[in-house]
Amino acid sequence: MRRWVQRASTTRAFVRVAPTVLPAVDRAVHRLSGGRTLLSEVLLPSVMLVATGARTGLPRRTPLAWVPERDGTWLLIGSNFGRAEHPAWSANLLAHPRARVYWAGGPAEGVGVVARLLTGAEREAAWSAAVRLWPPYATYRSRTAREIRVFRLARGEGGAGR
Repeated sequence: MRRWVQRASTTRAFVRVAPTVLPAVDRAVHRLSGGRTLLSEVLLPSVMLVATGARTGLPRRTPLAWVPERDGTWLLIGSNFGRAEHPAWSANLLAHPRARVYWAGGPAEGVGVVARLLTGAEREAAWSAAVRLWPPYATYRSRTAREIRVFRLARGEGGAGR
């Protein structure tokens, strides 16, 4: 099933619909489960990122896939399904790097994190790890002229609320 979903996630139809539908469904499932479940966790390690809006200053909840690292940090990939623009959540982290994350099996109050945009060789190594976890990232990369943002999240005092 995972291979089928990976293949389907690279189709143009999926890319048109998914950025609107999937986050809305994931947010609803997360809310209805009392913060215990994300639908996307069926396929990928997933997290609910609560970051401060770059323009509004309000908490913004975004369900995302993340790549757990051996040292206890996590990667977030701003692929936006290969669309031309960066995802809004990545601009939020650039403006306000302190955030909170919630995931299945994690503490109910979430974990405060600090996000750092990766560059150079560090970014390339992180990108390779992400593509190993989810090969469709390579297809998304081939569809856009922008450099896809890659963030590393480390535990720290988080900013945005639940």
